Amino acid sequence: MAVALLLLWALCNAIRVNGEESNGQCDHKLKFNPRPHSVSIQEFGAIGDGKTLNTIAFRNAIFYLKSFADKGGAQLYVPPGQWLTGSFNLTSHLTLFLEKDAIILGSQDPSHWGIVEPLPSYGRGIELPGRRYRSLVNGYMLRDVVITGDNGTIDGQGSVWWEWFTSHSLNYTRPHLVEFVSSEYVLVSNISLLNAPAYNIHPVYCSNVHIHNISVYAPPESPYTVGIVPDSSDNICIEDCNISMGHDAIAFKSGWDEYGIAYGRPTTIAHVRRVDLRSSTGSSLAFGSEMSGGISDILVEEVHLYDSLTGIEFRTITGRGGYIKEIMISDVDLLNVNTSFAAIGDYGSHPDDKFDPDAFPVLEKITLQNIIGTNITIAGNFKGIEESPFTFICLSNISLSINSTSLSPWQCSYVSGFSESVFPEPCPELMNSSTSSCGILMLELQFYNIIL
Repeated sequence: MAVALLLLWALCNAIRVNGEESNGQCDHKLKFNPRPHSVSIQEFGAIGDGKTLNTIAFRNAIFYLKSFADKGGAQLYVPPGQWLTGSFNLTSHLTLFLEKDAIILGSQDPSHWGIVEPLPSYGRGIELPGRRYRSLVNGYMLRDVVITGDNGTIDGQGSVWWEWFTSHSLNYTRPHLVEFVSSEYVLVSNISLLNAPAYNIHPVYCSNVHIHNISVYAPPESPYTVGIVPDSSDNICIEDCNISMGHDAIAFKSGWDEYGIAYGRPTTIAHVRRVDLRSSTGSSLAFGSEMSGGISDILVEEVHLYDSLTGIEFRTITGRGGYIKEIMISDVDLLNVNTSFAAIGDYGSHPDDKFDPDAFPVLEKITLQNIIGTNITIAGNFKGIEESPFTFICLSNISLSINSTSLSPWQCSYVSGFSESVFPEPCPELMNSSTSSCGILMLELQFYNIIL
């Protein structure tokens, strides 16, 4: 009784998900003081003609600005122009500001990107064994970093990387556009990201990362390009973004098999709201399949998912270990999506043959509510694991318009849950117990988001 009263008190006092208050991570804005010092990249000899390589200019400018870290920080200003560069590292207490019509161009020469060791939670490159290419814009063990502007652009010129990937010509895993490792208090806002070789923004082992008001694009045919990938990170906000990718738009991850289990850092306490997501060959909103460190306490609301293979997908496989749990997704508009919801227990591969075949992942306490879908082919595909079924799946207030090509709108195995006001009627495995169980589960998940 005490727990029920506490949950009821929390709900009444702090949260209304249905398009109103959410009290999620995005309501806790990061505060950055104005930078008292500013220099232009041109002061370090950079030439914005799209042909001159400016890697040394970026590196020298940031090295110079590092001296202002204990003086309130500094800003590196990038004026209009096309600024070709290879990889460079940011520093703490820095703002990288891209003016309108400023374009940072990634070099199409792989020798300008550098090679780095694999992430410890992955044990190898995600695409190939061994090391990986360094990302274009990097931050390692930083604090108080901002990438912003007046809608300037970072363009990875990824077409050559996509060709090399497709033709199996690469010796190392493709680079990302922006990557922060072991950093905290990071803001990315008011810019556009184009044509990443692989991921666009990859915060890994990070805390307090806010991403808002950005546009991210790669062509539909670009292979396995992904928008934003929070990875073994916490206190994440993604809001007011437009993301259209070849593969996934937003993908939550936390390490790969035995390496992710050993590293043991989950992705947790994240909030996504007011985003438009498109995914040509993957999922608009994905969880996993690399989730061995765990993924939990994620609130997603007010999202538009369109022209996608899958709308919302939870991915895992035997040998991953870890968990995906306590996820609430609410107020979703789906348009022209092949499969609205999926939870797949045999998705992905293994980094090597050292994974534990008895490391069964857990998927539980997932709530999907207040969802409307138009021109949907498959309502839901829930394929759990026999040794570790997916449990406590809650579906509430969902209406999907299924197109004429659908033979069976729901597909279920090794899954259990509850449903209330769902059309078309879900499979029997998702209609267990009474509808009040679904309400209790939603109340618990809302409470978790409040206290976190």
